[in-house]
Amino acid sequence: MISTDSLARIALDLQLGISHQDRFHRLIQSVRSLLHSDASALLRYEGGQFIPLAIDGLMQDVLGRRFALKDHPRMEAIARAGDVVRFPADSNLPDPYDGLIPDHDDFRVHACVGLPLFSDQTLIGALTIDGMNPTQFDGISDEELRLVGALAAAALSNALLLERLARQSSEPLAPSTQNGPGQPEMIGRSPAMDRLRHEIAVVASSELNVLILGETGVGKELIAKAVHQGSPRASAPLVYLNCAALPESVAESELFGHVKGAFTGAIHNRAGKFELADKGTLFLDEIGELSLSLQAKLLRVLQYGDLQRIGDDTPLKVNVRILAATNRDLKQAVVEGQFRSDLYHRLSVFPIHAPALRERPDDTPLLAGYFCERCRVSLGLERLRIQPRALQLLASYDWPGNVRELEHAIHRAAVLARAEQGSQSPALDCHHFNLAAIDAPSSTRIPVEQAVQPMADMGLRTATDAFQFQLIEQTLAAQQGNWAATARALELDGGNLHRLARRLGLK
Repeated sequence: MISTDSLARIALDLQLGISHQDRFHRLIQSVRSLLHSDASALLRYEGGQFIPLAIDGLMQDVLGRRFALKDHPRMEAIARAGDVVRFPADSNLPDPYDGLIPDHDDFRVHACVGLPLFSDQTLIGALTIDGMNPTQFDGISDEELRLVGALAAAALSNALLLERLARQSSEPLAPSTQNGPGQPEMIGRSPAMDRLRHEIAVVASSELNVLILGETGVGKELIAKAVHQGSPRASAPLVYLNCAALPESVAESELFGHVKGAFTGAIHNRAGKFELADKGTLFLDEIGELSLSLQAKLLRVLQYGDLQRIGDDTPLKVNVRILAATNRDLKQAVVEGQFRSDLYHRLSVFPIHAPALRERPDDTPLLAGYFCERCRVSLGLERLRIQPRALQLLASYDWPGNVRELEHAIHRAAVLARAEQGSQSPALDCHHFNLAAIDAPSSTRIPVEQAVQPMADMGLRTATDAFQFQLIEQTLAAQQGNWAATARALELDGGNLHRLARRLGLK
């Protein structure tokens, strides 16, 4: 039985927290102490999925996982229940935490309680409580559990209210996802990510052009999407253009459009990206790869808001906000005469630096969990977990290819582990990542043919894809993320390389 004093102490602890995160941790730690549970989690509900906010007794990568209701029957049962849910110890519904409690690989027979959390009859989250003893919570009544749930719901509701108020003043207190299940999002709780979210919130509501700077693979496109979604133009289109993928012969047409008969092959009128983005936002990725002649024409549109389709003398007016991204040092490019200084100053009104993954190593386990769950769904696996020692290895690695490299490493490891273990519930271990081979100097690096040897049992197509994946990935890293230089190094047409990279999941 839970005493009134215990509940009062929990309520008091929640008032003493200096931040939402601190309050959430105090809450689940109090719940674990009060109910003698082995694991507990506080989750937020948004967009058809539960998002972990605080955990106790679970692997750290759980914080990065997203539990979509359509993929997790237990979570769906909690969301639909409207009251305390006690799952039978022998329930045939798969548990989302199976294999995610340290030193407990088999989690199939246990006590499990779910508390849906409501604010004004709207589902806002859930509190999950697990115990290894199947009868662990039998002595606790539903009414007592409802009181615990009410305290958790009040703490979460207050946090969400303050977050909404903070957004109105462009001061976000906590990360929020506006994406539904399966949609990419920015993952991380490090100070570097807090600063990034703050900068996005500050500039999003303005009309300023934004230059997003950062190494390859840090997620610059996600930043651009977040700026657009937080802007008054959010209901208008966000149009994307990869400047590095544009052959010089078609780049001007892609940007500004053309009229029928303007050149050979122009069989009809075609709107350019600027027209498509009118009243909205145009995201120019890898802006540093644009030729000087195109830079001059782009500058005119930024200065005066008018453009001309190729072959048309009639000017068109457009109202477009520009977000640009590059992994190049544009200041140095200006000095070297490779980038126009006037265009640089037009674009960099508000620069945003996207932190490299090595600048926020504590986020690596969260990202690993996030990609594990996405990979589990895409491969149709029952579960996918990372051994603790492998998680430590990932956290200690430098990740020169940043978040993108980590994502590819998780996916590759999952494919290898599934083939090796012949299981729908593989566990990723250190040898599945082969990070030593990636990180070694060129003189001692393991040959590619040796690295892909475990793929021999996958069939020719799968093994060929895996080889191409690795070769392109390594060449891209060697060229500092420059796709044009990668195409030249691989002796491929740029367009063909981008198509191949998209098919392999590299882009």
